[in-house]
Amino acid sequence: MTEESNSPHKLSGDSTIAPPTQETSGGVTRRAIKGIFRKNHHDDANAEEHDAEDDDLSLEERKKKAFKKKIPIGSQIRFVLFGAWINVLLVFVPVGFAVSYAGLKPVPVFIINFIAIIPLAAMLSNATEELAIRVGETLGGLLNATFGNAVELIVSVQALIKDEITIVKTSLIGSMLSNLLLVLGMSFFLGGINRMEQFFNVTVAQTAASLLALCIASLIIPTVFHNTIAEDDAVAHNGAQDAVRNQELSHGTAVILFLVYCCYLGFQLKTHVTMYNEPSQKVPKRKSGKKEEGDASRGIAAIGAGTAAASGGGVNMKALLKNTDGSDEDDEDDFETPSLSVVGALITLAISTTLVAFCSEFMVNSIEGLTATGHISTTFVGLILLPIVGNAAEHATAVTVAIKDKMDLAIGVAVGSSMQIALLVFPLIVILGWILGKDCMTLYFDTFQIATLFVSVLLVNYLIQDGKSHWLEGILLMASYIIIALAAWFYPELQENQC
Repeated sequence: MTEESNSPHKLSGDSTIAPPTQETSGGVTRRAIKGIFRKNHHDDANAEEHDAEDDDLSLEERKKKAFKKKIPIGSQIRFVLFGAWINVLLVFVPVGFAVSYAGLKPVPVFIINFIAIIPLAAMLSNATEELAIRVGETLGGLLNATFGNAVELIVSVQALIKDEITIVKTSLIGSMLSNLLLVLGMSFFLGGINRMEQFFNVTVAQTAASLLALCIASLIIPTVFHNTIAEDDAVAHNGAQDAVRNQELSHGTAVILFLVYCCYLGFQLKTHVTMYNEPSQKVPKRKSGKKEEGDASRGIAAIGAGTAAASGGGVNMKALLKNTDGSDEDDEDDFETPSLSVVGALITLAISTTLVAFCSEFMVNSIEGLTATGHISTTFVGLILLPIVGNAAEHATAVTVAIKDKMDLAIGVAVGSSMQIALLVFPLIVILGWILGKDCMTLYFDTFQIATLFVSVLLVNYLIQDGKSHWLEGILLMASYIIIALAAWFYPELQENQC
């Protein structure tokens, strides 16, 4: 073989390739790698050109361009099914169907469907948030307000149809307690653990406090009315007429509460929207000497993003992960980019709502068998366990935004969700019971439940009226919730359908 044949073959320019004997083993690979590098360089150049073009566009133009961008179906499916770690619990959904139709004992049926509802609630919240991004602030806020407490509403409707009146009442009271004490308490604690204080909009907080006072008054008055006429010997003999009066009082109060809720939506989303958008004071974190503080907070935010998309909060969890140090430098130029098309969000909303309805029906059907064992009371199930399902999204969202020092959002999620239950869900359930002929579905509650709710609202009002919070206030709220949970565990079984 000649020297020329042994030398590397020449190409145009100075490039060389391996001898023919090595081309199949090495030359093709090297050429492929070069091609990849060229392609990557070309893609990077194109990306830089697109970024430069986007920088020349206004915020509205960039938003329209992002919204018009076609989202692949595969990408949407991946976002729905694998977009969060909590979605691993979706495997419990088919298992919940299987154990329910197989007729297994109530305890496994309750536990499996209880777990299955948690990722479905997160999926429903994410779909609502995706729709809210596209339809604008006003309609988006209305969507979040409507579907934010969809899980509580579905579970309550299922229990109402089954004549589980005690479950309906205790679960809704429990949802309010969970949001006011546990969710808000963890937000204050985890948000304030690295800061001296955190601040939020005082006017918004005082408005929330006033609405909470109305909420608790609307429940106390029918309860006191019922107890007073029942204990009065002069009228106690006329029990049927007293029950009718109590029902009529509850129906009238429910209609008034619903009208107040409509006024509140107009106040927040229309007439005073600028007041709700006013930024609050930000407080930097204490220097801890840990180099990975940003990574740690980003990890916590990622956990929160798994089940988060809050009712009424309009929080985009993808945006939260970008900026975990709480800096707001780019807030004005940021906008939320949708991950689902309108059709994809509607389909996800319909599927998740349907599955929640089925799983909640299976769970409600198993409650009677669960409490019949004598190990757990109906009060504890409704007051403590069921709210965990409905408040999973609110809990994760409020804690995540509190860590980022976005306390206005945390207050809006925790306290706002409680107001929605009292001003929207309660009236709807009472009116639905009125339509279905469920005479015992009134605003009369057990004294223990009303007392715990009154104390909780009183404590929250004291803590939020100054417009600032710290970690010790979070401890106070969480300690109160634990005391109530302990009391609910030992509380005796309530008489069903007590009117």
